[in-house]
Amino acid sequence: MSIAKNNVVFISYQLAFPDEDGQPDVVEIVDEKEPMVFIHGLSGLPEAFEKNLLGLNEGDTFDFSISAEDAYGNVDPNAIIQLPKSIFQAEDQSADDILQIGNFIPMTDDQGNRMQGLVVSIEGETVTMDFNHPLAEKTLMFQGKILKIREATPDELAHGHVHGEGGVHH
Repeated sequence: MSIAKNNVVFISYQLAFPDEDGQPDVVEIVDEKEPMVFIHGLSGLPEAFEKNLLGLNEGDTFDFSISAEDAYGNVDPNAIIQLPKSIFQAEDQSADDILQIGNFIPMTDDQGNRMQGLVVSIEGETVTMDFNHPLAEKTLMFQGKILKIREATPDELAHGHVHGEGGVHH
């Protein structure tokens, strides 16, 4: 079976970014014991990633790069904002416990949309948060293997995610 839209795909891979010399600097490894599992076309992964896997078969290997523009885009300066430290108070934790430079903080915007913000700096009562995707501005280099392909079930397609092996159990 070849990878096509609405197939459940199991892959192992390594993700790297090019270093200053253009050589791969591996930042993530997903092995065959705990593969990444997704529905092709419904994954939320960059379209260029899924396009590079289209038509591959079980056992095939892949090796491709995706430009920042085709992956998670460029850094949007408007997504880096300053917020008052007081909004980070929680019932059981102080802002100082929650706010550590380099931490990702789950937040919601005015419309209730969930997002992750990176704590960039803390100066007095002002916190600078970066809501850009962590992989923005990065060329992504993938090497991996197609481990398994199967048709998605009607329930999986309706829910938009994989059930059972490698997926959500509910």
